[in-house]
Amino acid sequence: MTTRARTAVRAAMIGAFALSLAACQSEEVELEADAEDMSGGELITTPVDAEGVDVELPETEMTNVPAEEMDGAMAEDGAAEGDTAE
Repeated sequence: MTTRARTAVRAAMIGAFALSLAACQSEEVELEADAEDMSGGELITTPVDAEGVDVELPETEMTNVPAEEMDGAMAEDGAAEGDTAE
């Protein structure tokens, strides 16, 4: 085979590969979010029926902070802010 023939065969093989690869690509699914993007970025959406990642949530009981402790903590925060303000 001559150099031109080899080059022609290679070009034909590359062209056939490119066409077969393009034919295999499926159409991209367009999903719309039911939200307005205020940041100017791009919202990432997933299909509603998509399977997610299993998450194990802790079973710790949630309790409220007693009002006395809340008032004391807020008073400490206020005193600390007053010390650092110049």
